[in-house]
Amino acid sequence: MARTVAHVIVDALEELGVRHVFGVVGDALNPLTDAIRTTDGLEWVGCRHEEAAAFAAAAQSQLSGTLGVCMGTVGPGSVHLLNGLYDAAKSHAPVLAICGQVPLSEIGSDYFQEVDNDLLFRDVAVFRATVTSPDQMPRLLESAVRAAVTRGGVAVLTVPADLGDQEPADERPTRFALDRAVTRPDDPALVRAAAVLNEASRVTLLVGQGARGARAEVMELAESLAAPMVLTLKAKEGFEEDNPFQVGQTGLIGNPAAAHALDGGDALLMLGTDFPYREWYPEGVKVVQVDAREDHLGRRTPVDVGLAGDVGATLRALLPLLKTVPDRAHLDDARKRFVAWQEGQRRLADPTHERRLTGKLRAALDNRDHEIRPEALAAAVDAYADEDAVFTSDTGMATVWLSRFVTMRGNRRLIGSYNLGSMANAMPQALGAQLWAPGRQVVAFCGDGGLSMLLGDLMTIKTYRLPVRLVVFDNRRLGMVKLEQEQMGLPEFGTELDNPDFAAVATALGLTGIRVTDPAQLNDAVRRAFETPGPVLLDVLTNPEEVAVPGKPTVAQGWGFAVAKVKEILPDRGD
Repeated sequence: MARTVAHVIVDALEELGVRHVFGVVGDALNPLTDAIRTTDGLEWVGCRHEEAAAFAAAAQSQLSGTLGVCMGTVGPGSVHLLNGLYDAAKSHAPVLAICGQVPLSEIGSDYFQEVDNDLLFRDVAVFRATVTSPDQMPRLLESAVRAAVTRGGVAVLTVPADLGDQEPADERPTRFALDRAVTRPDDPALVRAAAVLNEASRVTLLVGQGARGARAEVMELAESLAAPMVLTLKAKEGFEEDNPFQVGQTGLIGNPAAAHALDGGDALLMLGTDFPYREWYPEGVKVVQVDAREDHLGRRTPVDVGLAGDVGATLRALLPLLKTVPDRAHLDDARKRFVAWQEGQRRLADPTHERRLTGKLRAALDNRDHEIRPEALAAAVDAYADEDAVFTSDTGMATVWLSRFVTMRGNRRLIGSYNLGSMANAMPQALGAQLWAPGRQVVAFCGDGGLSMLLGDLMTIKTYRLPVRLVVFDNRRLGMVKLEQEQMGLPEFGTELDNPDFAAVATALGLTGIRVTDPAQLNDAVRRAFETPGPVLLDVLTNPEEVAVPGKPTVAQGWGFAVAKVKEILPDRGD
């Protein structure tokens, strides 16, 4: 068999352990997809939209820690990859996107469907190049893969339509050299950090995804400093279970205990997090930050000592320098507040919550029609899902309910568009996750708006018989946008969705569709969704007026919400 450019690429992907390539077939990709067809161990996954392909590839990358691969053909096919690739870039997921291009002789002539891929992907990619000669292979491929893996980002390799079938002169095998170093700060920096922490009496930890590989060291640190541990959403996986120090999340999806733990400390130690919301950081405290990326140090809040290095290696060197804190009042207070908040959340998740209230309080509730509480749905899913389930969540209210009611216990995994904040990510990420782990349960928390955007790839799930569980929080709203408008004192506008019966749509497409409109049927419906073989879409009509109160609600937010509600009730006559 001739060793063409296409075979160089495909053979190298197989050697790297890549198992799936996601995309939509098309002219310029034909040599590549044909090479995949004849290659054992590498499967082409034909999606209905390239954005879904990019999300799926990035999901596999995040779950496996290795390279994900997607493809888009000439022009629009490559353009459609862009949003999913931005999500991969923001998540620091190594993804290789192979893009088609017009014939080499036509580049620059404004040929049919021609797009300048090197320009298009300039902002999103850590590496981008167009193959202009077969003799550039395998060198360009090696550079692309090395950049994606070692820099944790997207590499885009563009292959013109007339080059895939050509043969490189260099017949050597590909060599990637992907071993990465584990680093820690030098000793003087560690001494400075220890001095700040030893002088503090109330240290709070803010722990992110970058610390997940150092759980033992982080737990030892929290014990030594008697420090409450605020978790970012990405740190739920790895730090939520069996952790007597954690107090949940901060920010808009967070809780009062986490906000108090941050504000009540006199020192903050950030571990492997680039938590972006500056308004949620405490003021007037000493800050020490540990992060593998030097450019992350101090970019969210000013730091007194920045430690560039792997969290585990850094803490192993730092721990012997720290004094044990005997006073556990700061930790005990934060934990007490957190446990009380959790108990309140459990009451909200009870479908009979309103029926147990009386008088004016019951009359004032938005849920007078006893619509299904999204909290109850999330809690039921948590109860029925496996201990090694993989969860994905759409940006918006679906993520809020997952954050508050789903525990990352056992070997559960969690991914979402938590840096880019894209809509429509949960379902295609679940697609990639299920192919990555065919024997595990994969559960997608889908917003109705997000699911609608890429609804066509339900057919991909059906085609490949992927037993994903798609849980649709069907509140007929863009719920997070509605909440944002109302907190600003604006009446709800443009957020209402004229939804179909998603369960009926799923059934028409060959999936099992289950629709729930009655709170009394919720528990049985969730159980049935998890017991039914094959792909299942659970469409649950939830209360659109349910509000997720942030960890530190402000008077301005409360007043804005009240004003918005008045405006929504009264007719607008311009006054």
